[in-house]
Order: sequence, then structure tokens, then C-alpha cells
Amino acid sequence: MKSQSQARPLTVVLTVVTGAIMVPVDATIVNVALTKLAQATGATLPQIQWIATSYALALAAVLPVAAWLISRFGARAVFLSAVGLFAVGSALVAASWNVESMIAFRAVQGLAGGVVMPATMTLVLGAAPPQERGRMMALLGLPIMLGPILAPVLGGWLLDTFSWRWMFLINLPIGAVAVLLGMRNLPNVPTGPRPSMDWLGLALLPPGMSLLVFAASRVESGALPWGTTALFGTGVILVVAFTLLALRMDTPLLNVRLLGQRFTGGGTAVLVLYTGATMGALILMPLYWQVLEGESALRTGLFMAPGAVAAAAVIRLSGSLIDAFAPLVVIGSGIAATAIGYALLAIAVANDAPSWVIIAGWVVVSVGSAFTVMPATTTATRHLPPTDIPSGTTLLQVTAQISAAFSVVVVSVLLASRLSTHLDAPNATISALAALPPAERAHVAPQIADAFAETFWLPTALTTLAGLLAIGVFRRLPAPKPRGEAHVDQPTPAA
Repeated sequence: MKSQSQARPLTVVLTVVTGAIMVPVDATIVNVALTKLAQATGATLPQIQWIATSYALALAAVLPVAAWLISRFGARAVFLSAVGLFAVGSALVAASWNVESMIAFRAVQGLAGGVVMPATMTLVLGAAPPQERGRMMALLGLPIMLGPILAPVLGGWLLDTFSWRWMFLINLPIGAVAVLLGMRNLPNVPTGPRPSMDWLGLALLPPGMSLLVFAASRVESGALPWGTTALFGTGVILVVAFTLLALRMDTPLLNVRLLGQRFTGGGTAVLVLYTGATMGALILMPLYWQVLEGESALRTGLFMAPGAVAAAAVIRLSGSLIDAFAPLVVIGSGIAATAIGYALLAIAVANDAPSWVIIAGWVVVSVGSAFTVMPATTTATRHLPPTDIPSGTTLLQVTAQISAAFSVVVVSVLLASRLSTHLDAPNATISALAALPPAERAHVAPQIADAFAETFWLPTALTTLAGLLAIGVFRRLPAPKPRGEAHVDQPTPAA
């Protein structure tokens, strides 16, 4: 184990990435295997969807507790424990004997995965000096950006070559290596005074987060709108109640007062809008390929892979730029590219453009994401003192999860509405359209394309709003001071 001063930031990043890559991959890898998992367990498709839902619910429930765990036990201990538990949960899923055990063990994975990323970000931000955090966070962004896109490709290959159990067994050697490297390379990051547990906050925020995510999953599965509305309403009430109480407490479960600082609060708001757009697009793109083009899950992943490759190719450059230029130059460029990419996708889908045009549009979006997500995260947390980093990073994760939950609902409802309107069929569902024979699909393809094109304007609008907000928040923020110069970060109050 190394002290904070002895740990090289690059060593810390490469070490934590080894373990962190498992979380985003496992969040989406099962999507390509639901049919085979249903066949293997004898479960119905609605039952087997709980394998994905239980993971998301557990992750949402534990995420608000991450800051307290890190402050109480240290980011290093939390990271090593969470990665080890994630690997154990993976082994249990692989050994599951029915759908009930599989769902339960997926929840174990989610509980561990929910604290991996906040601990990872805390370790990286704590080990890197402020003027180097952009480059280090860019490297950390690789698993976040690549995981959800490459997971369908990896899952499809493992299914075709081995069996569904290998989608989880593959985490065992990865987890073992991550724990061994972590024990050797990871530093102890200062945590400040050890806080007491905010039990009232624990009773409000995790259930509220879970209800929001659960409601999103019900919308995707076509549940009754009134039930979804009730779930979301309850979740919103719990989250708002927690926020109001946390503002009055000295040591809340999550220090929401950090949102009152200009760059943390403003950066979080930018990321909320941008994340909403991203999650909406990540729903629309696979559905476009599978419903409108009739492609398989594996081929869908392959069509989206060029975007991941492009993002990986430029993300390190974005990290260097955010350490050298004013944040608005980098973040603004990324948001502008993303908005242009979404607009191109909407126009291309509406005009029956060739597949390579759709792929090119997604590449533009992915490159824009590489210049936005981690640079904005770095800017929102760069000025925070080490003791506030756990709460700051967890706040970003919590707000992103809430934004993603709302985005799933809004995009799902909007797409369903546009499909019903264009097909003049109130009961037209995604599952029914995906099952259409090729000839019937070709007959209604123009109407389906119009529905998708109109829905793509939603992420375009959200991204544009994120860009306008970024201008207001970051327009006066200068470039970080070069290495070797005095660099004093002072919290800036909200404007």
C-alpha cells in the first residue's frame, strides 16, 4: 500500500480501470441474452427481465450510501471490497439454478457495483493534482464509454462460443487481478472526520432512487401508465424530501450543499441534461437497428461499435485539452458535436439514409461524448478539497442515475406515442413491431422511421440546452494553471 504522495496518478487510474470495467459491461451485457436465459431457466420473458432490473435497482439503492462508506472506511478499502464482492456475485450468478436465484445474485452484483465508480473517482481525483485531473479522468472514462457499447458484442460472442454462464465467469479473473493490483498500487485518500450514519436520509434517498429506476423499467416493459406515474411520483417525493432535510443537517447522507457551489452545481446540471440525452439515444439506437432494420442484438452491437472505437481514440486528447484550455472550449465543442450528431441522425432516419450514414452520425455523437462527459466531471470536481470529493463524485453518480431513469421513461413514452400516431394503431408496441416478418416490416417502415426520427429530436434538444447552460456556467472559468505554478482551488458560490 502506498501513501497518497507516493502513488503515481497514472498507476492509480490503470489499476482502478481494471476493476471498474466490469460494472458498465455487466449493466448491459445480459440484454443480448434474455431469450437464452429464459429458455435455460424456463422463465417467461417478463420474469427474466428482472435479471436486468434487479441489478439496476440494487445499484440505485446503494449508490447514495457510497459517499458515507468512502468517508467512513476510505476509498481504497471500499474499492477493494466492492470489486471482490462483485466478482463473488458474478460467480453466484454463473452458478444459479433457477430464475429466482439468478435475480437475487444479480442484486448482489448491483450492490457492489453501485459503490465501485464513486470509490474509483475518489481514488483518481485524490491521487492526481488538480492540474492533471483532466487527463486522468479521461483515461478513467474509457470503461464508462466503452462498456455499454461493447457489452452486446462481447455477450453475443460468449453466448455463441460458450454459454450464458461465461458472461459472468469472465469477471472472476478480472476481479482477482483488480484486487491484487489494488492492494499493491492504491493509496489511502484523505477522508476527513468519520461521519455518523444519517438514518433518516437512508430511509428516504435509496428507496426514492430505487422507485425511479423501477418505474423506468416498468415503462420499458409496457406497464400501466397510472402505476408508473405513482411510482415516479413517490420516488420524486422521497428524493425531494431528502434534499430539503439534507440542507438542514450538518452531516447528511449526501452533502447536497455542494450543489450550491457554482462549478459543482452548474457542472452537475449540465451533466444531468447531457446524460438524459445520452441515455435516450442509447435506447433509441439499438431499437432503431432491431425494429426498423430487423438486425440481431449482436449485429446491433457491431453497428454501434465504431462509435466506441472513435470515442476511445480521442478521449485521452480530451483529457489533455481540459487540463490546458478553458473548460468551455473543450466541453462546448463536445456538446456542439453531439447536438449536430443527433440532428444528423434524426434527418438521416427520416430520409431512409444508408446504414453507413447512421453509423457516421453515431460516431459524431460518441466523439462529442468523449469531449463532454469526463471533462465536465473533472471541471465540476476539480476545485473540491479532498474531504469533499467522495460526496462530489457520488452526487454526480446519483444525479446521473436519476436523469437516466427519467430519460428512459420520457423517450419510451414519446417513441410509443409517435409510433401509435404514425401507424394509426394505439396498441402498436416495440415487441410486436420487432417480430414482424420482413415483408410486413418493409410495408410500415416509412411510418416507423418517422416515429424514430421525431423522437431523436428530444436528445438533440436536451443536448442543446446543456450547451446553453454550459456557456452560462463555464464562460468565465479560465484554463487550469500549468504544472508547477501555485494552484489554489476555492469553492465558488452559486451565481
